[in-house]
Amino acid sequence: MKLGFIGFGEAAFSIARGLSAVGVTSICAYDINSDADGLGTRIRNRAQEAHVRLVDSNAALADNSDVLFSTVTANCAAEAASQTTPHLQPRHVYVDLNSVSPALKQSIGQLIEHSGARFVEGAIMSPVLPHGHRVPMLLGGAYAQNLATLLSPYEMRLEVVSGEIGAAAATKMCRSIIIKGLEALVLECLVAAHKYQAEERVLASLAETFPEIDWPTLAGYMMERVIAHGERRAREMEEVAETLRAAGVEPIMAEATVRRQDWCASLKLRNPADCSEQTSYQEILKAIEEAQLH
Repeated sequence: MKLGFIGFGEAAFSIARGLSAVGVTSICAYDINSDADGLGTRIRNRAQEAHVRLVDSNAALADNSDVLFSTVTANCAAEAASQTTPHLQPRHVYVDLNSVSPALKQSIGQLIEHSGARFVEGAIMSPVLPHGHRVPMLLGGAYAQNLATLLSPYEMRLEVVSGEIGAAAATKMCRSIIIKGLEALVLECLVAAHKYQAEERVLASLAETFPEIDWPTLAGYMMERVIAHGERRAREMEEVAETLRAAGVEPIMAEATVRRQDWCASLKLRNPADCSEQTSYQEILKAIEEAQLH
């Protein structure tokens, strides 16, 4: 089986590395940033680690792949599909794993199927790390079950939810209201509490109310996710807002989450040297405080 990834960020790297480890020997990827300063180095290093061959165009990716996974940022999902479509043939399966609204998944699906290729919507339902290719995914579409069967020898956790496009995306979008909203709430709460040196007491009080949660660890993890991926998460939450509008629900909380995620992204603390998953919430608060002073 020949696999291809459109975009080679954290998700694609983790999935590809896992698939390579369990026996998939032909994996390639195309990323528009592979030759960029800084980011390009990381992409090339990750490709080498995951035994992935980088190609220089959508056409080359299609030529060397049977199943293509689209793993770009939410705001680039439609563009990635339109740039790839001219190179697709009936043998191709195009799997959109991006966090976008059901309506956008349906639109991309129509574009792909018009080319003669088969389309499957995918929704990644957990952080890819540390699961790698075993991260839980929901699949939808007429070819979803066929894809699940095709990939079953490689230990992927795939659940087909519908033969129609949209159900998997809707599930992911509604989950994001809680996950990314909670990230924004924790960030906003502790940044404010830090101004009054009250963050430890706030977390202690939360622990009394929800004793099953390790609040300091959760706070550090969630704040790190926003700092590392705030811009991408903001764009995903815009898709959540579109999903809610289509359902007749005013996206009050979703739009507020967009603002807080974008605010954090504007601090430009995305460099892993500034914080990591092991960084404490205290260190992150200090980094935010220093960034605001400059």
